[in-house]
Parts: sequence; C-alpha cells; structure tokens
Amino acid sequence: MTLTSLQQALAQFAVERDWEQFHTPKNLAMALAGESGELLEIFQWLTPQQSAQVMQSNARALQVREEMADVLAYLLRLADVLDVDLEQALTDKIEKNRGKYPVHLARGKADKYTQLGG
Repeated sequence: MTLTSLQQALAQFAVERDWEQFHTPKNLAMALAGESGELLEIFQWLTPQQSAQVMQSNARALQVREEMADVLAYLLRLADVLDVDLEQALTDKIEKNRGKYPVHLARGKADKYTQLGG
C-alpha cells in the first residue's frame, strides 16, 4: 500500500463512522501526541540495551507495532485533512537537513546544527 491508499482507507473508515466531524487538525494533532506518548511509555524506563532488544519479546513487539501504527494513522489523517503531501514534505525536509548537517561537520555527532560550527 502507498501512503495515499492508506490515507484513503483511513478517510473511508472515518466516513463510515461519521467521525470526520471530530477529525479537526487540533484533535488529530492532540491524538497524534497522545499516541506518541503511548509509544514513548513502552521505552520510558528501559536502558539503551533493553530498548534495542524490545522487539525480541512477542508481547512487547505487538505493543510497539500497534502504537507505531496508531501514530502513523493519526499522522496520515492529519496530513489528509490539511492536504499535506507527506512524501514531498519529507523529501523537502531531507534536503533542508542536508544543508543544516553537512557530512563533513555532522558525521558521527549528535550535535544540533547550531553547535556544529563550520
């Protein structure tokens, strides 16, 4: 499936339930933040090593997949409602970040672009 077909499926799901009335940009952004928090909660108290192995537990892996799906669903709905082409937006952002994080300054560093110097 493509992002567009997923958006169409989610829009149809909302239409069938008469939920478009609730899918305002504000509500969708809040739901997206809430679902992101639920994903974050899975990792909250894990060590870096434990977090890297989170998918080795079937129960935990299911939780991660479901929360990631919820995050994606709300992001796709928000993009649909606001008529944002996510593929183009991400392509544009990658190009912008290429300028902010040139390889010769950023390679192997986690510094914000304003701290890279150069």
